[in-house]
Amino acid sequence: MSVLPSSGSATYMDSGNQNPDTFNNFFERWLVEQNQHLRELVAASRQQSSVDEQSLRCLVQRVLDHYEHYYKAKAKWGKQDVLAMLSPSWISKFEDAFLWIGGWRPSMAFHLLYSKSGMQLEDQLDELIRGMGRGDLGDLSPTQLSRINELQTKTIREEKEISEKMAKHQESVADSSMVELSHLVSEMMRKGDEDGVDVEKDKVESAMESKEEGLKEILLRADDLRFRTLKTVIHILNPIQSVHFFIAAAELHLRIHEWGKRIDHKHHQPS
Repeated sequence: MSVLPSSGSATYMDSGNQNPDTFNNFFERWLVEQNQHLRELVAASRQQSSVDEQSLRCLVQRVLDHYEHYYKAKAKWGKQDVLAMLSPSWISKFEDAFLWIGGWRPSMAFHLLYSKSGMQLEDQLDELIRGMGRGDLGDLSPTQLSRINELQTKTIREEKEISEKMAKHQESVADSSMVELSHLVSEMMRKGDEDGVDVEKDKVESAMESKEEGLKEILLRADDLRFRTLKTVIHILNPIQSVHFFIAAAELHLRIHEWGKRIDHKHHQPS
């Protein structure tokens, strides 16, 4: 597979129209769709008394499918340019600073859930005292809390395993084979032996491709854990609770992306 330009904008050829697309373009379209879903979710949350459960389930499934579409697309582009996926140009520097292997930490889903649950619990405290809960995230049952806690423990364990695998792979950049190869090529360059450098080019490309293949495997594991965590959290919640969770997730994602872009723009303003 050919190596794409390292512009930070992964390119993908759509087999339907043979026009090159970029993940940047895909991501911008995906954000527009997420914003539309957010409006639908907010409308459903405000009309929950008049919206039947099946309609809520359909809405929740559409939003979950939207996330799945994102990870499938990311996997396609990642096979072609994993470095762009790990150092994305389509997000702000602020967002980039908080990335974990090219995306959000799976354990953040639980911080988001508990934060929103605490807000809604406080907001409806008087109603709960009167035995009139709203059925949102402030009404998580003991069984749900137990299942969420079990999932959190399992997710953190998997997250740690992937982090350790990434750390080990990063350390491999300085293993004996890489140090030996870098020394050999450096000696040839010092001697002006351009022909020798060209001869070693295949070894260099092979070594770099090996490192990229390792990164692809780790990124796929990280994205798989991200989506599995999201899907399992939604499975634990009831439809209206899932609506509120997706609202919190979309609001946080969209606003941080917006604020981060604003900071980038501010820093690029002439002094």
